[in-house]
Amino acid sequence: MTLQGYLARLADTLHSRHDITLEELRLTLTTVGAIFQASARFYDESRLLMVEEVERISSRDVRRVAYKFHYQQADGTLLFRYDDSPHHPHLSTFPHHKHAGSSVIETGAPDMADVLREIDALIYTLPDTEQPDHR
Repeated sequence: MTLQGYLARLADTLHSRHDITLEELRLTLTTVGAIFQASARFYDESRLLMVEEVERISSRDVRRVAYKFHYQQADGTLLFRYDDSPHHPHLSTFPHHKHAGSSVIETGAPDMADVLREIDALIYTLPDTEQPDHR
């Protein structure tokens, strides 16, 4: 995928979500690629802050060199954060990891669509008492 195609996919994914308010969308071109930054607010006032730095490795291919997906409650309390900051070398997925509360979890590098699906599962699930009966 071209650099422009990759960046357009990220922006289109966010713009297609009518259930979020896109508070910020910033694209900074660099000499080797781009930095994509966005902030999205959900109906419950929770917020996703994201940064992806990508570089062009050929005319038809890009590589993500850094990322952060930080999801927090309306009051700023961290719900989870995926990132690849190299500060947990003991993890088998180093440098990729997920912060969930006070825990650090081994995980692969998620795509923005994966992160949005995880948020959807958190905020759009019915309480157990309201789950449909499938008997």
